[in-house]
Amino acid sequence: MSLEATKALLTQLKMKHTLENIDLMLERAMKEDMSCLQFLEMVLQKEVDYRQDKALQTRMKQAQFPYLATLDEFDFNFQRSITKRQVQQLLDFQWIDKAYNVIFLGPPGVGKTHLAVALGMKAIESGYKVVFITMDELMKTLKTQDILAKSRTRLKHLRRANLVIIDEVGFLPITKQEANMLFQIVSQCYETTSIIMTSNKGFDEWPDFIGDPVITTAILDRLVHNSELFNMKGESYRLRHRNTILE
Repeated sequence: MSLEATKALLTQLKMKHTLENIDLMLERAMKEDMSCLQFLEMVLQKEVDYRQDKALQTRMKQAQFPYLATLDEFDFNFQRSITKRQVQQLLDFQWIDKAYNVIFLGPPGVGKTHLAVALGMKAIESGYKVVFITMDELMKTLKTQDILAKSRTRLKHLRRANLVIIDEVGFLPITKQEANMLFQIVSQCYETTSIIMTSNKGFDEWPDFIGDPVITTAILDRLVHNSELFNMKGESYRLRHRNTILE
């Protein structure tokens, strides 16, 4: 079989990485005097690695994180209301398999979003589909799904995700229509999809910004039923470590 015929077969099989690198791999095989089985193993392993990397990149792109964050960057010495051990226990992601939720409550600047993003990135590395969206973005997306293809695509990714991160819940009051929309999303995820939710409001304050105690109870009932709750306290990390233009 000629090299061109081999490349044609690789094209049919959609083995893009092998197709683009077959010349180099053949050269390496001859230099290292590989057996047929060793060569085949190399080709297949590199193709698998390539596809896994592409899938990872796709999941990262669809997640739409506001920034990249890692657990190694989180200052557990500054934020003592949550321990490194507690967070590391979440990294087996059994809670995602069981559709449990993780809720971070606390004032601005204590690291809620950082932890949510870091856990989301680790989940993606473990093969899960993740979507990050702020509460304000979620409401706008739901309201425009009938007129914007971009919104429909975003919601499609959200509904197919294993983990949905809803950030900044409670920063702004919401209308009754928006409260119903939030309830619908939480209900759709209930016992099928995990949610990480961050909020600057304690649960006792939720009726105030949601505006309806009945809907609030229904939302919290579904969120908290299977969940891990972290009440984070302390001063703002950003204010403590602020940058200044003056010396």
